[in-house]
Amino acid sequence: MEFLVYHRDRRGSQPLRHELLEEHWSYMDQYAREMIARGPTFGGEDGETLTGSVHIVDLPGPEAARAFAFDEPGYQAGAYRDVLLRRWRNSLGRTMWEFPGDPSTNRYLVLGLGAGESVDLTVPTNQDTLIAYGPLLSDDGTAWLGTAALVTAPDPETARSILTTERYADVEVHDWEFGGRR
Repeated sequence: MEFLVYHRDRRGSQPLRHELLEEHWSYMDQYAREMIARGPTFGGEDGETLTGSVHIVDLPGPEAARAFAFDEPGYQAGAYRDVLLRRWRNSLGRTMWEFPGDPSTNRYLVLGLGAGESVDLTVPTNQDTLIAYGPLLSDDGTAWLGTAALVTAPDPETARSILTTERYADVEVHDWEFGGRR
């Protein structure tokens, strides 16, 4: 089962995140085979302030996903204000490392938070801009809760347009980059 885990940083937690970076990477190294995509999100006025950490992983089930999310060193140390944990379906059937496009262009995490009937279940036609794409689901996989995508785009508004925005309760767009050890 595939899951999207988005640890959202607590304000002012950058020094703690920096201090825990090696522990975070070592923890994630244990899940290298299960990893579909990973990487930090950025924001702030400078666009360089860490705002969170995204991991899309293939794990045995919801219990394993909760353990993955809540045993993470940054979470244990209090670096995050909250964690978005949702079952996810890999509509592209590949990992971020198999992305055929240019990974050096602007990259974004786009989260469409559901409201009502499901939407955007079909993969958009411009797949050359999609790094990862799929629906957010309930733990049992039966209820649609939104859509998550990692995309390349010239700007946040173009990234947002990957979704039918008016059909969601909220759409978030975050600067994102390929993660892992440097």
